[in-house]
Amino acid sequence: MTNSPTESDEKITGSPSLSQALPSSSADWRELVAVILISVTTILTAWTAFQASKWGGSMSINFSQASAARVDAARYESNANRQASIQVALFTQWMSAETSGNDELATFLRDSFPEPLATATSAWESARSSDPETAPQNPFEMPNYVLEDSVSAAQTQDVAESKAQAALTSNSNSDNYTMLTILFATVLFFAAVSNRVKRPWSSWTLIGVALVVFVSSATVLASLPKLL
Repeated sequence: MTNSPTESDEKITGSPSLSQALPSSSADWRELVAVILISVTTILTAWTAFQASKWGGSMSINFSQASAARVDAARYESNANRQASIQVALFTQWMSAETSGNDELATFLRDSFPEPLATATSAWESARSSDPETAPQNPFEMPNYVLEDSVSAAQTQDVAESKAQAALTSNSNSDNYTMLTILFATVLFFAAVSNRVKRPWSSWTLIGVALVVFVSSATVLASLPKLL
């Protein structure tokens, strides 16, 4: 008896034909789709959980850095206020000595002016000599009277605000990834239950719901920032 070409090919290759390798019934197709969906979703669930953890850690670090920056800003501001108070008192004593005609004390106090009071006072005296009406009332209103600690306080406060905003962004991203983890877990639930339902239309409905949630969640996942 002569063997058919298909049987001869199978004997030669030792493998089934393509039609035999593919699912042959609706139930087999449902099972295949469910298995693929569960496999891919499991990987994405692990990835979203990992990202939620990473963004949560980033949030904690940024909040910690923001808190430390605020402490530094408060320290700089306190030092600036203390320096300003001392210099105001020193300038007031100098003006009192000048007004009372105590030239020796006035000279001593003037030579004791620290920066930026010394430079600002010189510029203030020059401004008063050239145009008394438009000159500031005191050297503390001069543009060149700038305390370094005041500048540092403002810069450090800006850093604190920036870190706080970054922490809020990280918190939002962590929440988004946590929500995606829940959605992917929902996909796993529907896909797993679909293999236990006896009615074909009910099984396909569950898989359809799982696919819709999967595609929607995957689309959102693609748009979110990632941390490695």
